Amino acid sequence: MEPLIRMVGITKTFPGVKALDNISFDILPGEVHVLIGENGAGKSTLMKILSGVYQPTSGQIICNGHEYSALTTKTSAEEGIAVVYQELSVINELSILENLFVGKLPTTKRLGIPVVDYKTMMEKAKIVLEQVGLRHDPNTLVGELAIPDKQLCEIAKALVSGAKVIVLDEPTTSLTTSEVERLHGLIRELKAQGCGIVYISHKMKELHQIGDRITVLKDGGYVGTYSVNEVTLDDLIRLMVGREIKGTYFADESAEELQKRPVIFEAKGITRADGACRDISFQLHEGEILGFAGLVGAGRTEAMEAIFGAVPKKAGQVFLRGKELKITEPYAAIKQGLGMLTEDRRKLGFAKNFTCKQNISLEPYIKESTAGGLGGMLDEGKEQKWAAEQISALSVKCTGPDQMTVNLSGGNQQKVILGKWMAAGSEVLIFDEPTKGIDVGSKSEIYVLMRRLAKAGKGVLMISSEQTELLSVCDRIAVFHNGELKAVLEGKKATEEEIVKISTGE
Repeated sequence: MEPLIRMVGITKTFPGVKALDNISFDILPGEVHVLIGENGAGKSTLMKILSGVYQPTSGQIICNGHEYSALTTKTSAEEGIAVVYQELSVINELSILENLFVGKLPTTKRLGIPVVDYKTMMEKAKIVLEQVGLRHDPNTLVGELAIPDKQLCEIAKALVSGAKVIVLDEPTTSLTTSEVERLHGLIRELKAQGCGIVYISHKMKELHQIGDRITVLKDGGYVGTYSVNEVTLDDLIRLMVGREIKGTYFADESAEELQKRPVIFEAKGITRADGACRDISFQLHEGEILGFAGLVGAGRTEAMEAIFGAVPKKAGQVFLRGKELKITEPYAAIKQGLGMLTEDRRKLGFAKNFTCKQNISLEPYIKESTAGGLGGMLDEGKEQKWAAEQISALSVKCTGPDQMTVNLSGGNQQKVILGKWMAAGSEVLIFDEPTKGIDVGSKSEIYVLMRRLAKAGKGVLMISSEQTELLSVCDRIAVFHNGELKAVLEGKKATEEEIVKISTGE
């Protein structure tokens, strides 16, 4: 079978760094070709070369029989290639219809004057929206859609353009189990129509469910391409990481023994003014990691936002080592020893135009400030000290404190974010989806760091949509449904089925 796309001997060198070294990769019609590797392995660089965002230093790209030394974004689109990035590129202020035709509005002539052909747009839109299962009026503003529907809008946009090769970059990061099944159903339909799908994911369990072939990259080099039937998950992890990954990260003590230890942190009756969570109470004991499970919007993140002061509370109290905290805003939470690693790492976790040193210094500066944050002085010596300590303690892979944080891999960005809270001396850390978009090796490092913090006497709260993650890390798991905390399970004894039943209200 002739490939839709062949990339041969692709090498890409940035100043001082060889991001890709002689990579070959092809995409067949009617297949899902999974592309995996740790953060920094070269997956995104390879796909940006395919989409024309980057030009290769050397190599060749063959599309539909046409040979190129490099693609532009225009020639890539003309060859039927579309990329749905993890950070969606839809425009919230435009309607679904307008998003589908951005940059390629069909026109018709009226009185000799070209005008936008809305009739043709609507006809084409209805076909592709039905195909992807996006059941909204095409005139609905995209900003009103949930994340899964925005993603379907991106895929519909690719289909409107006539794409025959669709790259899906971490497509299920923010999706629930039912939404993942819905997306996988759509992918199977596209396969049946002869589309070639490139599927990039760090969720290892998905690969055998949806993939036909798997290509592994490591440190910018090609490791191999395998049929999904000839490699196990353990094989793939070893190929990606080059080492065995530990399976569980529990405390040495049992959950019962941890319950006898002092209470570090306690929430009583937390209720948000908007009703997104109601009467949430829990205790966190010394040395344990307490997990929070539930569907998106079930109240997990909503409760943490209220505790941290990011949204108003209607009722409830928060205690740190028995002392009640008065928190009405994040500034007060930071001053009193709380830290929160948000789910949206790139938007809310760090300043994109700051170096590692500057980002690590943000929270300690707030902690030391006076007059509600108005008072305080910058100190270059302190910044260097804070950054050096955290980069060393957390094993951040960077060229040094002055490297831009935005240029690090996802796992190392997360370490920088953790570093700023550690530099501020935070006593309780709230991790919201801490391994979202992070490769399996970096995930393991984050879990080890979290357990190390718990053993050192820090409070660790962990929100995750991945049951397997919660079941391998958390000593206890609090399960939410419809804004309420329904049950607290022992991590070592709980099952995925039990968590799903409680979180879905069964």
